[in-house]
Amino acid sequence: MSIPMMKPPRKNPVLRTQQMNLPPSARGRVALGLAAGAAEGRFDLQVCGCCGAVQYPPREACHRCVSDDLRWQPQSGAGQLLATTTLDHSNDLYFRERLPWPLGMVQLDAGPSVMVHLHGEVGPAPCRVRVGVRLDRAGQAVLIGFPEKASESMEQDKMLREMGSDPKHRKVLVTDGKSAVGQAVVKALVKAGADIVWVGHAEPWKKLPGLPEIAALPQVTLVPLDLTDERSVRELAGEIGGKVDIVVNTAEYHRAFGISARRGTDVAKAEMEVNYFGLLRLAQAFGPALKGRSADGVTHATAWVNLLSIFALSNFPAQGTFSASKAAALSLSQNLRADMRPAGIRVINVFPGPIDEEWNQNLPPPKVAPSALANAIVKALRDGVEDVYPGDVAQEWLQRWRDNPKVLERELAAGGM
Repeated sequence: MSIPMMKPPRKNPVLRTQQMNLPPSARGRVALGLAAGAAEGRFDLQVCGCCGAVQYPPREACHRCVSDDLRWQPQSGAGQLLATTTLDHSNDLYFRERLPWPLGMVQLDAGPSVMVHLHGEVGPAPCRVRVGVRLDRAGQAVLIGFPEKASESMEQDKMLREMGSDPKHRKVLVTDGKSAVGQAVVKALVKAGADIVWVGHAEPWKKLPGLPEIAALPQVTLVPLDLTDERSVRELAGEIGGKVDIVVNTAEYHRAFGISARRGTDVAKAEMEVNYFGLLRLAQAFGPALKGRSADGVTHATAWVNLLSIFALSNFPAQGTFSASKAAALSLSQNLRADMRPAGIRVINVFPGPIDEEWNQNLPPPKVAPSALANAIVKALRDGVEDVYPGDVAQEWLQRWRDNPKVLERELAAGGM
């Protein structure tokens, strides 16, 4: 059984800050299909469309019938642990600093035999295990052997914590605490065991509903932060940037209507100022500090979360300029992910469907409750995924978009949802 992680001691400021060493990341293009599934929390393997063979490692052709009709399909991961070993020596800098490292050979019920990293709660071979896939600090997919039955403290395993971004005992910045989503995220992070949660508010003179309740939590500190003001962002980064482990950007400016329903560009500019330029200012100010602390002990800086929208994938004309601003933020977030990857900082993009809030009140259900969205963000941090699609609408849109983006565009233009 994994031992629940105790709160680590405060860092000695005299000691040097360690530099980040990433695990080996060289992968062929075919193998990246495994990482694509892991980015959304799925364990996918290649399945031959001709003979049905399931294969691992990934190949260009089926190992049984040599067909190139190979499709990535979700797997249960159930299997039998055949043998175990422990890595006590490695020439790789990443593993050398983390030895000993347990490994095992598993025969999957689906067919292939796979080498896996072993969770600390897995018993001696032979025994039943469940193979899952996680993204490592380099952003590549690795296979992990889990015990067949999960325990409450399973996520506190040293190896899993290294690969995930569990907020427990970490310091988090939530950029906007005035919204229902921001306040729900703060409560979820506190419940998850975050050590400190800084909560930004752009208009401290306003008596906003819910903020006094948030401020009363012992882990919470309200801080002035206006993402439209570069000076405000830089001043806060100078004050707490060197302490933040996780940034959760919940700030957004959301208005309805499309192009012809409103005159002028003021609203569209305001949406871009927060949703796009606000993210850019935040990344420029806090990004270097997070990268500098990416190897700073067991509570190293670990993740960046962006609240986007499913409307970023395909424009929803009823909220056209808002969709456009989120599409721009998605592109910028992909740039941020590439910039953060060499330091092992995970960038998580959250694509909810319509949220149950003021600017979606005229949309029909189903809508995502702020508390459900907050729980999805905490789960994404623990699981170490990159893309999350909370809510029924987001899941449906994602499938339609993957099936045929042009058809989805036409359906939305015709007034569909």
